[in-house]
Amino acid sequence: MAILIKSEREVDLIRKSCKLLAKVHKELGQYIRPGISTKDVDTFGEKLIRDLGCIPNFKNYNGFPAAICVSVNEEVVHGIPHREHILQEGDIVSLDAGLIYKGYHSDA
Repeated sequence: MAILIKSEREVDLIRKSCKLLAKVHKELGQYIRPGISTKDVDTFGEKLIRDLGCIPNFKNYNGFPAAICVSVNEEVVHGIPHREHILQEGDIVSLDAGLIYKGYHSDA
């Protein structure tokens, strides 16, 4: 497979995509608290992404039903958000999110 060299403009768009995703992560970190569901986290995260003019790149990818992967405690990665999964005090919450900005993906 060939390696494609990105133009300065493309690198700038990738950088912007990553900065927007960092903003989403920061706001999600402030939003997460005991008593909300992992589905609430996903809904809020998808709204943040769309409000930034971006597209959540995980949603419906290979059938994944959510915009944000929310893993709690022993869940390894790519946890599927559920309305019934309520966050508790002391839970360890891991997020994985991605977005598309002007055709350029970021994932963190």
